Amino acid sequence: MSMKVHLIAIGGSAMHNMALALHEKGFIVTGSDDEINEPSKSRLAKVGLLPKEIGWFPEKLTADMDAVILGMHARENNPELIRAKELGLKIYSYPEYIYEATKDKTRIVIGGSHGKTTITAMILHVMKHCGIETDYMVGAQLEGFNTMVSLTNSAKYAVIEGDEYLASPIDRRPKFHLYKPNIAIISGIAWDHINVFPTFEMYVEQFKKFIELIEPQGHLIYCAEDKVLKDVCETTQGNSIGKTPYSVPQNKIENGITYLLVDDKKIPLQIFGDHNLLNLTGAKLVCNKIGISDEKFYAGIQTFKGAAKRLELVYKTENFNFYKDFAHSPSKLKATTNAVKEQFKERKVIACMELHTFSSLNEDFLKEYNGAMDLADEAIVYFNPHTIAHKKLKEITVEQVYLAFNQKDLKVFTKSSDVTDYLCSVKWQNKVLLMMSSGNFDGVDFKDLVWKLSL
Repeated sequence: MSMKVHLIAIGGSAMHNMALALHEKGFIVTGSDDEINEPSKSRLAKVGLLPKEIGWFPEKLTADMDAVILGMHARENNPELIRAKELGLKIYSYPEYIYEATKDKTRIVIGGSHGKTTITAMILHVMKHCGIETDYMVGAQLEGFNTMVSLTNSAKYAVIEGDEYLASPIDRRPKFHLYKPNIAIISGIAWDHINVFPTFEMYVEQFKKFIELIEPQGHLIYCAEDKVLKDVCETTQGNSIGKTPYSVPQNKIENGITYLLVDDKKIPLQIFGDHNLLNLTGAKLVCNKIGISDEKFYAGIQTFKGAAKRLELVYKTENFNFYKDFAHSPSKLKATTNAVKEQFKERKVIACMELHTFSSLNEDFLKEYNGAMDLADEAIVYFNPHTIAHKKLKEITVEQVYLAFNQKDLKVFTKSSDVTDYLCSVKWQNKVLLMMSSGNFDGVDFKDLVWKLSL
């Protein structure tokens, strides 16, 4: 008999992918939400999972349900959650259910403040190239994969992107504490989620706990170039686990292409930047742990183009490249800006970022951005005062942003139309445009922007 599962807040990016994965597995799937936008709406409708009405309907919950999965968008007083508790149903947070579905598999969990999605994508890309079936959960839509979640009965492995944000409205544990990896990788530690972890020390503590939760005889792979992470990994005791550090591999850039230098071979890549080369090395070590040779890894990784919004090429001509990136925290801004400048030393790099997250719009956190875009030839910062008001944060001023970034000739805008107007006034020959945000600059259509730049 098919399992019956109900998803509270089915419309979210992660949750609707979970719904699609369970439907694919043959489960009877229902769900509700008070808001469902694209692409979730169309993707759910295509397989008959789009709720007939928007809103919460406790009567949808029945005593014969095998599981209820609670999305982060729901609140503690959600009427469907209350009904599920009254019926005594098994209620899982999203990460709890991922663990439940993969507890008998070899779980590979990718943690860290940055690079998680890219490392996860690299591992999945190479496993697919090698014909190795795996369950997975990743935080972006990847080329060659229909959904962001896949759960099967047959796969021996599960590759899981391990976010440190909270599991659910009723479970305040960081998500990556729930996965109990057999193989874990940590890419770096750079303070984030200030609304949940108000001090750097509290944030670092979450990674120590993550290491302690690695399964007995498991293995930890970590970036040795991050001093804080290196110290945490070397001093935190796991359950008799092995540990392997990694650093930037030997490489060179020729005619705008980055090559790995392995023995006497040059391996061309479609990605670039030290942060991506670190991600690649970490991914290789993970693949080695499950029996993929260096030779097979390098053969597969050559065709990896990157994850969506991670140094994603929007448009290029002979003398102009336009990239968009998810970077929003200080460490991500620095790594991404530096990577682009290093790759295009002969071109002028114009870096434009949006302050959008809770942390980035917090006046106490702003000072962390000091020097974050120093390597850009020209830097632009955008923030929307209405977003700050919506998040119920204290107002910040243009002057505060200038002082925080501490960068000569910084341009600061508070209207997205002013940003695009300025970009359209620039002559783009022999330049690179890099736009960075976890948002979208208040609805800027990047394809339309390319056309307006009059290249």
